[in-house]
Amino acid sequence: MQDKQYVALEAVRERVAAQPFTQLLGAEVSAVSESSCELTLPMRPELTQQYGFAHGGVISYLADNAATIAGAMALQAPAVTSEFKINYLRPGIGERLIARAECLHAGRSQAVCRCEVYTVTEGEEKLCAAAQATIALLPKPLT
Repeated sequence: MQDKQYVALEAVRERVAAQPFTQLLGAEVSAVSESSCELTLPMRPELTQQYGFAHGGVISYLADNAATIAGAMALQAPAVTSEFKINYLRPGIGERLIARAECLHAGRSQAVCRCEVYTVTEGEEKLCAAAQATIALLPKPLT
């Protein structure tokens, strides 16, 4: 019998891998739990801005997607971001980025999540951004 977390990780990986923007960036889901998510992204020159740092939009994407997945896991349903705030703390310089999100609170229709984004160089992690998001259930389609 397969481990429940392994099944959830594979299902989330498939869903996220189907996103065209995720494919463009090359991000991957590296871990999920009942209320958390970790995304990783190998850095490459096309993802930087004019000073050689990871582009703020790339860092923001990671924080937003990780928080949305964490919220959806906690809500146990498809969800989207309804509010998002990020603080950039230091330049995103390194070999890869890691976004770790966790759900702080989940209600019936929304969840509040936080996410920290780290740069990784030679195995050393440094915090480069902190974000908070409100994640809302997707409305049921009208029939």
